[in-house]
Amino acid sequence: MNDMESITMFRDSASGYLGAQDQRQRVRALEDAGGGFDRAVWLQLAELGWLSVLVPEADGGLGLGIAEVAAIAEEAGRHLLPEPLVDAGVQPLALLARLPPGDLRDELLNSIQSGATVAGLAWQESAGEVEAGLGMTSARMDGGCVALTGQKRFVRPGPGADGWIVCAVVEDGMGLFWVAAGAAGLSLACDAGVDGSAIATLGLDNAEAQLLAQGDDALAALHHANDLARIAQAAELLGIARRALELTRDYLTTRVQFGKPIGTFQALQHRLVDGLIQVELAAACLRDGLGTVNDGNLASVASRVKARCAQAATETTRMAIQLHGAIGTTNEYDVGLYFKRAMTLASRWGNAASHRRRWMSLTSSANRSEPVLSDVAHLHRREFPNDLVWETMPEAEFRAMVRELFAQHYPEHRRHLPYRQTWAESREWYMTLSRLGWLAPAWPREHGGMGLPADKLIAYIEETEAWGVARPPDQGLVMIGPILMRFGTEEQRQRFLPKVLSGEHVWTQGYSEPNAGSDLAAVRTEAVSEGDHFVVNGQKTWTTWGSDGTHMFMLVRTDKTVKKQAGISFLLVDLKTPGITVRPIRNIAAEHEFCEVFFDNVRVPRDNLVGELNQGWTVAKALLGFERLFTGSPKHSQHTLHQVEKLARQRGLFDDPAFVARFAELQLDTADLGAAYAGFAEIAKRGEPIPPSISMLKIWSTETYERLALLLIESAQDYGSMRDRALTDEIDMHVMAPLFNAMNAKLFAGSNEIQRNILAKVVLDLPS
Repeated sequence: MNDMESITMFRDSASGYLGAQDQRQRVRALEDAGGGFDRAVWLQLAELGWLSVLVPEADGGLGLGIAEVAAIAEEAGRHLLPEPLVDAGVQPLALLARLPPGDLRDELLNSIQSGATVAGLAWQESAGEVEAGLGMTSARMDGGCVALTGQKRFVRPGPGADGWIVCAVVEDGMGLFWVAAGAAGLSLACDAGVDGSAIATLGLDNAEAQLLAQGDDALAALHHANDLARIAQAAELLGIARRALELTRDYLTTRVQFGKPIGTFQALQHRLVDGLIQVELAAACLRDGLGTVNDGNLASVASRVKARCAQAATETTRMAIQLHGAIGTTNEYDVGLYFKRAMTLASRWGNAASHRRRWMSLTSSANRSEPVLSDVAHLHRREFPNDLVWETMPEAEFRAMVRELFAQHYPEHRRHLPYRQTWAESREWYMTLSRLGWLAPAWPREHGGMGLPADKLIAYIEETEAWGVARPPDQGLVMIGPILMRFGTEEQRQRFLPKVLSGEHVWTQGYSEPNAGSDLAAVRTEAVSEGDHFVVNGQKTWTTWGSDGTHMFMLVRTDKTVKKQAGISFLLVDLKTPGITVRPIRNIAAEHEFCEVFFDNVRVPRDNLVGELNQGWTVAKALLGFERLFTGSPKHSQHTLHQVEKLARQRGLFDDPAFVARFAELQLDTADLGAAYAGFAEIAKRGEPIPPSISMLKIWSTETYERLALLLIESAQDYGSMRDRALTDEIDMHVMAPLFNAMNAKLFAGSNEIQRNILAKVVLDLPS
């Protein structure tokens, strides 16, 4: 059985078992009884093997990993299992499995994983503790007798547990001790958790105990167990968030107000879409964390996933109550139970803010640094062949080759430029790639490209972005080339493709019009058939670098008698054709980035029609998936994050706790954006169609970019008002450029509001 089969097996097992009984009713019943758990159910969980997952085979366990535990915990969150699975089934067993063999350790390990003993781990002494330290609880050892004095708070399980593993100070450091329920000197006080569970405080007054382990190894085992438990806890929070989103989606489709389902109201649709984004980000973060976790980074992964999943669960469940209205505030309706469980788990073992701070302190800036020339260890290549057997080349070797190409040929001073490049500025690099044969990595070799498979293409794009290579006006490469290969005629391919590669043709996109921006189906520019030509009249606008272009691919209306999408065609136009006027538009950054293009009886050869007449909508849609993947790249956010960090170090802002909190949150937003992007990139690598949920990536990418840009401006103080690059003894940076770019990015490839509409209709299937 491989890893994925094992994970799927446990997920299905958990879903089937938990779904066979209404766990929410059990939550209510146990809350009415004062909290606690059902020991008979606990024994069933043990029989299912859930308590043995992390226990080594040598100790009678299954010897599996945290990914299987997370699969179970996510289902526990979805169904609201009231038993303390993570507190009593993950945390103490993860601790014991890490300790060296011994009679007491072996006995506890066997009895806890069998379900015969229910135990908790007591290490906290005050609110807000994230790291397990020495604390104030002390142990007095006299021969074979041990007595503990002190207090442990926030302990689960409480009533009904058979005992607790307690950490306490000993002469040479820290020790772990077993305290049985009912031991002399032990008192138990309980408070009700907001979710109805019992939260205990252990009072230890010379309490009778047994030594389990002591020293640095014991402390390391405790840290390890706490962080594994946090990852499982994060998975449980993700399950809570997912189910709250599902319940709310179902409610919006059935609850009727003003004669229609409330799910038709755009304001509510967009709220639910934002909940979807939070859930999918949390899922991407957890998936990335589980895929990369090891002993060396366990603590940072645990804090990252706890912070993200806690935020997703608390925000989504609060939104669920709001969108359910008054019924959401009643105990008889389930969303309130999910909200209370989310609040309980989010604050347990460190809340989101605490774990952002911890993650930042654990993650060195070196791990987030941009590639530099020294990353390329041996600059020995003289040639960069474009016809190797890419499929069999290891990805690491391919990436090294790409970085070496950039190191040798891309000007260092042009890395990470803060604004879009004109054709004049980027032509030299474009022609360098053309000469080397590396200009069209995605194109098949028969059309002059490199024929990179999907995984190498994604790697090429990622290395390009990481190196900070400026994007030239490349719509001929990334748009018109693929379109002609898929929809064009052989004559069109032979006529246009070589001139894209040679730089003779620079293509621009003619989609948007004054009243047809995100609503592309509303285009009015008309093409009337006259013999061997179309006569085009109308206007295109927001044409990026239109003044640089030599040709345009455009959507035109060729039939006014059918529904909007059905009467559109896809046409190629030479911008030197008589009747075309290009007028630059000066943007708010004082750049002539956009143009509007007017067509006055422009005659376009019928041979320039791509695809069938009136089938242009099909052609246009084919471009959007990859464009949104490109727009969803984390590169802009990553670069702006580095700028904020650089400026903060110059200005001493890391001494300001408020700044540090915001910076840490945006660091994690960017990291989780990268995880979400990687998920969609994997789809592209497999050659599968990009799903409509790509709209989520575009929204989060551009809005994270904007939040970082605003923090950069705020951190720059007076330099935030400079239009151009500021170069003084205090700063060397173009402060405003990221915000200008981010504001544009929120509109490109369909505005973020349109993306929310797409997610509401296509992904959440909300009513129209």
